[in-house]
Amino acid sequence: MAEDINPKKKILVSGSSGFIGKHLIDVLLKQGNIVLGIDRSSSPREKAKNYFFKKCDILDKQKLIQIFVDFEPDMLIHLAARTDLDEKNNLQGYATNIEGVDNIIEAIKKTKSLKKAIFTSTQLVCEIGYIPKDEHDYQPNTLYGASKVAGEKIVREKDGGAVEWCIVRPTTVWGPGMSDHYKNFFKLICNGKYFHVGDKALYKSYGYVGNVVYQYLKILEAPDSQIHHKVFYLADYSPISLREWAEAFQKELGARRIKSCPVAIAMILAKIGDAINFIGFRNFPFNSFRINNILSEYQLDISNTEKICGPLPYTKDQGVKETVAWLRKEGIT
Repeated sequence: MAEDINPKKKILVSGSSGFIGKHLIDVLLKQGNIVLGIDRSSSPREKAKNYFFKKCDILDKQKLIQIFVDFEPDMLIHLAARTDLDEKNNLQGYATNIEGVDNIIEAIKKTKSLKKAIFTSTQLVCEIGYIPKDEHDYQPNTLYGASKVAGEKIVREKDGGAVEWCIVRPTTVWGPGMSDHYKNFFKLICNGKYFHVGDKALYKSYGYVGNVVYQYLKILEAPDSQIHHKVFYLADYSPISLREWAEAFQKELGARRIKSCPVAIAMILAKIGDAINFIGFRNFPFNSFRINNILSEYQLDISNTEKICGPLPYTKDQGVKETVAWLRKEGIT
């Protein structure tokens, strides 16, 4: 995996119970670091040497500051966020991504030991398919994306709490431990109900979780001069074809061959899905928003990340095998 960052560093990880957080903490502990995870909800985790957990909503500023001050971390990886796209009318619904970032920075200011921070944003500061001209070129088309734009601006305005800092924007991250949305995707493949839309390869900048964690760690250990005030996209360096990716899972799962649906018919089905969503079934998975995301190709510039991180440890095929092993263990397939 990664070369060890300086052993016995004290690292605080917010959002420790999330998808990336769990994987990240596993590797940090294997490297011998002392880790404190904070999250508003705890999740089952085996006791591990040098791992500590505090239940905390980052909107609770005073409690958050006290946790930082008491732990005296050397480094921070900030992951905590509301990440769904469900909010349609009220940006304040994503207060964790705005006021929460402000509270994190206030906690950093009170913590004399802390020297470096990584703030996690998202590729959705721009709508899918839009390639930004620079790191300040924002084009969100969801309130979630807008909330992450606001969070990035707070980091810059407050200089990250006056420590060495950078912002990372993970793209679509996949692998063992993914959300229910992706579990449903795999169930559809297993049941022979998933279909390709159109006949294009549809190349996208996806990141296997093992590679994304590796990138976090390499950025964390990089010289300050290489990362300070910079933005890094986190993804595999070579875009993945959505068609080939789905078919790799189909083969590893031993499922039936995936069929294709003409784009025109898929668009009609999406309109039906829009109507189903409108009458109250908001979790119905196939709608215009989803199909537009499926059909939008995006190949982001990961070159700056590659310069810092170098070769990644996992291939696509390795990621598929590990993910299918997890799916089977979880009884999802």
